[in-house]
Amino acid sequence: IMVSTLNELSQLKYSDFGQPWPRHGLNLLYWFAQDYIDFRNGKIVSIYSPQNGDFGFHEYYNRIEDDDDHIVPLQNLPYYEVGNLNARGADELPDYVRAKYNQNILDSNKDRIIVRQDANGNFNRVYVTEHSDPRRFYRSRTYRVSQGLLQIIKNMSREQYLKQTSNTREDRARSTLQSCNVNETAPDNKSWCTIL
Repeated sequence: IMVSTLNELSQLKYSDFGQPWPRHGLNLLYWFAQDYIDFRNGKIVSIYSPQNGDFGFHEYYNRIEDDDDHIVPLQNLPYYEVGNLNARGADELPDYVRAKYNQNILDSNKDRIIVRQDANGNFNRVYVTEHSDPRRFYRSRTYRVSQGLLQIIKNMSREQYLKQTSNTREDRARSTLQSCNVNETAPDNKSWCTIL
């Protein structure tokens, strides 16, 4: 099975993973790199155990859908999936990942991260993908995310990351608007906005 690897932010940007709005994949990947993993001795180390189901993690069985090939390589190692905002435990994900979720808009819940766990509990592969329909994933829209790219993401603010990975003017405008707020406690109800 041949899966392209994303090594740079620009490759992630032009892969269209997590885009356009209201998809949640870019924020999901940011959360994963920032809060779910760490790096030690050249390995991707999980801070939590995906077997526990925290954040909506559950086992991914990598079965063949109809007559299509597997979307990730067959290995005698477990795979886990996260990103289904309806899954048990997904309410533990940060608000910025769940913010645009609407059960009536399928695109707001189609992005996933799939990880392969080695015998030591480290993640030796990380993939991003999206649903083609409620049951299947797009094989052609499944990408491996390199450890280097995960480290780049971990060292960025979310605003920097979204600015560099959003591939449309509308997405960039929405990320700017998400940084805006109305101060309802101020007597004159003035608005303020952080320009990114």
